[in-house]
Amino acid sequence: MKKILSLMATAALLVASVMNTAVAEDTGYGKQKVVYHVNYDDPKKQTGALRNIQNHINAVGAENMDIKVVLHGNGLAMLLTPDSLDKLKKFKHANADDKMSAKIDGLKDQGVAFNVCNNTVKGREVSLKDDLYNVDEKDIVPSGVAELAKLQQEGYVYIKP
Repeated sequence: MKKILSLMATAALLVASVMNTAVAEDTGYGKQKVVYHVNYDDPKKQTGALRNIQNHINAVGAENMDIKVVLHGNGLAMLLTPDSLDKLKKFKHANADDKMSAKIDGLKDQGVAFNVCNNTVKGREVSLKDDLYNVDEKDIVPSGVAELAKLQQEGYVYIKP
Protein backbone atom coordinates (compact mmCIF):
# COMPACT_ATOMS: atom_id res chain seq x y z
CA MET A 1 0.00 0.00 0.00
CA LYS A 2 2.84 2.38 0.90
CA LYS A 3 4.44 1.66 -2.45
CA ILE A 4 1.24 2.53 -4.30
CA LEU A 5 0.83 5.78 -2.33
CA SER A 6 4.46 6.64 -2.99
CA LEU A 7 4.02 6.03 -6.73
CA MET A 8 0.85 8.14 -6.74
CA ALA A 9 2.62 10.97 -4.91
CA THR A 10 5.54 10.82 -7.33
CA ALA A 11 3.15 10.86 -10.29
CA ALA A 12 1.30 13.84 -8.81
CA LEU A 13 4.58 15.74 -8.33
CA LEU A 14 5.60 14.93 -11.89
CA VAL A 15 2.28 16.20 -13.27
CA ALA A 16 2.52 19.34 -11.13
CA SER A 17 6.07 19.95 -12.35
CA VAL A 18 5.04 19.63 -16.00
CA MET A 19 2.06 21.94 -15.44
CA ASN A 20 4.24 24.55 -13.70
CA THR A 21 6.69 24.47 -16.60
CA ALA A 22 3.85 24.97 -19.09
CA VAL A 23 2.46 27.86 -17.04
CA ALA A 24 5.92 29.44 -16.78
CA GLU A 25 6.23 29.39 -20.58
CA ASP A 26 2.74 30.87 -21.02
CA THR A 27 2.59 34.66 -21.29
CA GLY A 28 -0.27 34.78 -18.82
CA TYR A 29 -2.48 36.74 -21.18
CA GLY A 30 -4.91 33.92 -21.95
CA LYS A 31 -7.62 34.18 -24.61
CA GLN A 32 -8.54 37.70 -25.71
CA LYS A 33 -11.36 39.23 -27.74
CA VAL A 34 -10.44 42.70 -29.01
CA VAL A 35 -11.99 45.23 -31.36
CA TYR A 36 -9.76 47.91 -32.89
CA HIS A 37 -11.62 51.06 -33.97
CA VAL A 38 -10.36 53.02 -37.01
CA ASN A 39 -12.25 56.10 -38.21
CA TYR A 40 -9.36 58.33 -39.30
CA ASP A 41 -7.56 58.50 -42.65
CA ASP A 42 -4.02 59.42 -41.60
CA PRO A 43 -1.78 56.83 -43.34
CA LYS A 44 0.86 56.95 -40.58
CA LYS A 45 -1.72 56.39 -37.85
CA GLN A 46 -3.31 53.56 -39.82
CA THR A 47 0.08 51.91 -40.35
CA GLY A 48 0.68 52.32 -36.62
CA ALA A 49 -2.68 50.69 -35.86
CA LEU A 50 -1.78 47.68 -38.01
CA ARG A 51 1.61 47.48 -36.26
CA ASN A 52 -0.18 47.57 -32.86
CA ILE A 53 -2.40 44.69 -33.95
CA GLN A 54 0.59 42.63 -35.12
CA ASN A 55 2.45 43.34 -31.87
CA HIS A 56 -0.65 42.30 -29.94
CA ILE A 57 -0.78 39.00 -31.84
CA ASN A 58 2.96 38.47 -31.32
CA ALA A 59 2.57 38.90 -27.57
CA VAL A 60 -0.56 36.82 -27.04
CA GLY A 61 -0.44 34.36 -29.96
CA ALA A 62 -2.84 34.20 -32.89
CA GLU A 63 -4.40 31.06 -31.42
CA ASN A 64 -5.40 33.08 -28.33
CA MET A 65 -6.84 36.04 -30.21
CA ASP A 66 -10.17 37.01 -31.68
CA ILE A 67 -9.47 40.41 -33.28
CA LYS A 68 -11.83 42.54 -35.29
CA VAL A 69 -11.01 45.89 -36.89
CA VAL A 70 -14.06 48.09 -37.39
CA LEU A 71 -13.65 50.76 -40.05
CA HIS A 72 -16.12 53.56 -40.67
CA GLY A 73 -16.06 57.14 -41.90
CA ASN A 74 -12.58 58.23 -42.92
CA GLY A 75 -11.23 54.90 -41.65
CA LEU A 76 -12.23 53.29 -44.95
CA ALA A 77 -9.19 55.04 -46.44
CA MET A 78 -7.16 52.12 -45.05
CA LEU A 79 -8.81 49.85 -47.61
CA LEU A 80 -9.26 52.33 -50.48
CA THR A 81 -7.19 51.50 -53.53
CA PRO A 82 -5.08 54.38 -54.86
CA ASP A 83 -6.95 54.25 -58.19
CA SER A 84 -10.24 55.04 -56.45
CA LEU A 85 -9.17 58.36 -54.93
CA ASP A 86 -9.89 60.46 -58.03
CA LYS A 87 -13.46 59.14 -58.08
CA LEU A 88 -14.11 59.40 -54.33
CA LYS A 89 -13.71 63.08 -53.54
CA LYS A 90 -14.97 62.60 -49.96
CA PHE A 91 -11.65 60.98 -48.96
CA LYS A 92 -8.25 62.69 -48.66
CA HIS A 93 -6.22 59.49 -48.78
CA ALA A 94 -6.39 56.07 -50.38
CA ASN A 95 -3.99 54.03 -48.29
CA ALA A 96 -4.30 50.49 -49.69
CA ASP A 97 -1.00 50.63 -51.55
CA ASP A 98 1.19 47.52 -51.89
CA LYS A 99 2.75 47.90 -48.41
CA MET A 100 -0.57 48.46 -46.63
CA SER A 101 -2.23 45.64 -48.58
CA ALA A 102 0.55 43.23 -47.59
CA LYS A 103 0.09 44.13 -43.91
CA ILE A 104 -3.67 43.68 -44.16
CA ASP A 105 -3.24 40.29 -45.87
CA GLY A 106 -0.76 39.21 -43.20
CA LEU A 107 -3.21 40.08 -40.43
CA LYS A 108 -6.11 38.39 -42.21
CA ASP A 109 -3.96 35.26 -42.55
CA GLN A 110 -3.67 35.31 -38.74
CA GLY A 111 -7.45 35.49 -38.30
CA VAL A 112 -8.01 39.24 -38.01
CA ALA A 113 -11.39 40.32 -39.42
CA PHE A 114 -11.83 43.72 -41.04
CA ASN A 115 -15.43 44.95 -40.70
CA VAL A 116 -16.55 47.80 -42.95
CA CYS A 117 -19.47 50.11 -42.19
CA ASN A 118 -22.27 49.86 -44.75
CA ASN A 119 -23.49 53.37 -43.87
CA THR A 120 -20.12 54.76 -44.97
CA VAL A 121 -20.00 52.59 -48.10
CA LYS A 122 -23.42 53.81 -49.21
CA GLY A 123 -23.10 57.39 -47.98
CA ARG A 124 -19.79 57.94 -49.73
CA GLU A 125 -20.72 55.90 -52.79
CA VAL A 126 -17.87 53.40 -52.39
CA SER A 127 -17.87 50.32 -54.62
CA LEU A 128 -16.88 47.12 -52.81
CA LYS A 129 -15.66 45.62 -56.05
CA ASP A 130 -13.81 48.59 -57.52
CA ASP A 131 -12.71 50.81 -54.62
CA LEU A 132 -11.88 48.65 -51.61
CA TYR A 133 -8.99 46.23 -51.23
CA ASN A 134 -9.95 42.64 -50.37
CA VAL A 135 -13.45 43.36 -49.00
CA ASP A 136 -16.33 40.92 -49.50
CA GLU A 137 -20.01 41.18 -48.63
CA LYS A 138 -19.32 39.13 -45.47
CA ASP A 139 -17.02 41.94 -44.24
CA ILE A 140 -19.80 44.55 -44.33
CA VAL A 141 -21.61 45.45 -41.12
CA PRO A 142 -24.76 47.63 -41.09
CA SER A 143 -23.22 50.35 -38.91
CA GLY A 144 -19.65 50.73 -37.68
CA VAL A 145 -20.67 52.43 -34.44
CA ALA A 146 -23.43 49.90 -33.74
CA GLU A 147 -20.95 47.09 -34.43
CA LEU A 148 -18.52 48.55 -31.89
CA ALA A 149 -21.26 48.66 -29.25
CA LYS A 150 -22.41 45.11 -30.07
CA LEU A 151 -18.89 43.70 -29.86
CA GLN A 152 -18.28 45.43 -26.52
CA GLN A 153 -21.53 43.91 -25.21
CA GLU A 154 -20.17 40.52 -26.34
CA GLY A 155 -17.05 41.03 -24.22
CA TYR A 156 -14.62 42.45 -26.78
CA VAL A 157 -12.14 44.92 -25.35
CA TYR A 158 -12.22 48.27 -27.19
CA ILE A 159 -8.94 49.76 -28.45
CA LYS A 160 -8.57 52.90 -30.52
CA PRO A 161 -4.94 53.23 -31.57
